[in-house]
Amino acid sequence: MKELGSISILRATPGDRLIVHGHRLGEPQRDGEIVEVLGVDGAPPFLVRWSDDGHVSTLFPGPDASVEHLAHGEGSGRAGDARR
Repeated sequence: MKELGSISILRATPGDRLIVHGHRLGEPQRDGEIVEVLGVDGAPPFLVRWSDDGHVSTLFPGPDASVEHLAHGEGSGRAGDARR
């Protein structure tokens, strides 16, 4: 994740996993595969295929989201692991 002042910008590549955490206690998280990165240098918005229903949508993730870098053999695979 790149810091820009007090704003954090997620970075991703196709094949990464996007996780949107629940907003309320007991609300489940939602996750999906990033199919395409529509921003510059891995920045949002992302085209995401959601794992719960297979729907594909464009998303500009908020502060409740993180990225797991899974399909690249780089990084630790932990949520929020930054790409540079």
